[in-house]
Amino acid sequence: MKIGNSSFAQDLKKLGASTLLDLAITTPVLIENNFLTKTPTVGEEVVVEVECKDSFKRAKTLNVNSFSELWGRNIVLVFFHPKPFHYAKFKSNEKLFVKGKLQRFHTSLQIVQPKIITKINTIIPKYKTPLKDATIQSLISKFLNFEGLKKEGLKDEEIETLLKLHSLNIENIYMYNEPYFSKNITPLLKFVEAFNYLRKLSKKKRVFKALKKIEACPEEFIKNLPFKLTKDQNSAILDIAKDLNSSNAAKRVVMGDVGSGKTIVILATMAMAFPNRSILMAPTTILAMQLFEEAKKFLDKKINISLVTSNLKAKDLENSHVIIGTHALLYENLPTCEVVMIDEQHRFGTNQRDLLHKLATKHEHHPHFFQFTATPIPRTLSMMHESLVDYSFMKETPFVKNIDTKVVKKSEFSLLLKHIENEIEKDHQIAIIYPLTKESDSNIYQSLEEGRGFWEKRFKNVFVTHGKDKEKEEILEKFAKKGSILLATTVIEVGISLPKLSTIIIVGAERLGLASLHQLRGRVSRTGIKGYCFLFTYKDDTKRLSDFTKSNNGFEIAELDLKYRQSGSMLDGIFQHGSSFKWFKEDDLDILKEAKKRVEALKPPKV
Repeated sequence: MKIGNSSFAQDLKKLGASTLLDLAITTPVLIENNFLTKTPTVGEEVVVEVECKDSFKRAKTLNVNSFSELWGRNIVLVFFHPKPFHYAKFKSNEKLFVKGKLQRFHTSLQIVQPKIITKINTIIPKYKTPLKDATIQSLISKFLNFEGLKKEGLKDEEIETLLKLHSLNIENIYMYNEPYFSKNITPLLKFVEAFNYLRKLSKKKRVFKALKKIEACPEEFIKNLPFKLTKDQNSAILDIAKDLNSSNAAKRVVMGDVGSGKTIVILATMAMAFPNRSILMAPTTILAMQLFEEAKKFLDKKINISLVTSNLKAKDLENSHVIIGTHALLYENLPTCEVVMIDEQHRFGTNQRDLLHKLATKHEHHPHFFQFTATPIPRTLSMMHESLVDYSFMKETPFVKNIDTKVVKKSEFSLLLKHIENEIEKDHQIAIIYPLTKESDSNIYQSLEEGRGFWEKRFKNVFVTHGKDKEKEEILEKFAKKGSILLATTVIEVGISLPKLSTIIIVGAERLGLASLHQLRGRVSRTGIKGYCFLFTYKDDTKRLSDFTKSNNGFEIAELDLKYRQSGSMLDGIFQHGSSFKWFKEDDLDILKEAKKRVEALKPPKV
């Protein structure tokens, strides 16, 4: 769509239209049909010419007797709370075109609160955009044509339907009527929107040369492990090995369910990269320290490993083969790193992730870039963005997680207490997650500070922490070693290792998204002990929570979350520069598959 620097360019920019297809799916939210109604139909909106005869006022109502020559009928025009305007316009012998709903009152026809129409036999579209309706019509008239839409990759019948939809004449107005629009037009608009978005993404993809092609071989590392990997772990490691062996820089997301064993895939990547340098950024100090300890445990002793946190500055990174740290890495003078990894990547902002990537980039050469997440996204979203990034999915867990999930009401609190006492007797640990740290008028549940007194009085070894607690990581470490009950906010959501944690109780569970609930549930039964997740709520409508209890599979939970949310917000996290759609819904999988197939067909063949 070539538009130059004209005023049209500014208008299209305001509209948010960068392609012809953006303009093609901009449809009116309302259609005003001002064609004269040839025959009177009671109960329908009509447009008719009337000649005013006489009028009379009754209480706060003005009644105007009029006659329609076209219909040969008298019509009473009724105005409630008439203004001087009405007396001036609806005078005796005045001829006007009016529009309104035709009603029957005893033996008479009447129109209540009719509007004066100045243009008849026209269809006036009303759009909800920053531009004037007439401006959008001008843009459509100037740019939307068969040849242009053909070049965009649409089929002839699709183009003809879109052009008819925008022509807005009396013959085509039926296209906007339900259920015709839902059955025939909405699926087309969904397809065009998805097709358009995928085409934009395909143009954004850029391939960069890698800092180094690494001859990666995972067999030695896998052979020396004291346990057997799952098929998904093996598959993810082989995907990364193939990436490292390429002269092009990799860009891959390893998406594993909670407890699927992502850490060993991270360590395998470090081992395969050696003797080249790899760097890993984790969202918290405690997680970085856990990964550091795991690396020392499983990596070859000849691999030099460094830890960088806000409290632990690096000494000799140049001689390190593996650098593990928090966001403190962003403030270091980093040496060249051939492999860059980010764990729990959804916990970092896009700018932070990009900055680490840039710090390791040397001119036009890029590091191999791997992101790991335990927050699965719906299949439609991964399909949509796999033109920009490669995916590895890890759905299996090294052992079967035996977790019972149950919705708990206030009346069942005594049973909950009994369960806690039984678990503590078994030397198991309990986590109770509160929605807020302090009291709030908008919160119907006790806050962390309000509730702690009850637990501290009734039980021993109760630890308390929250997101803004500067000592939270130290408290979590102490709890892991000798605690019975942990009172916290969602600070424990990210992969912290608590091997003895058997039970998690989430207060006000309906306040959290299903993905967050699944992350919290994933903290229990990390070593195969019997696990319990209790969703404590005062609400009567618990269908969403009840559906959640039926599955422990994060990928199924992602689809369930999408069902209840139905919004673009699911794009946040993995794709923080996500797009919100007007027509396409993230569960329109078949439409997406067809759009993806058509976009692939437009690409020139590889030579």
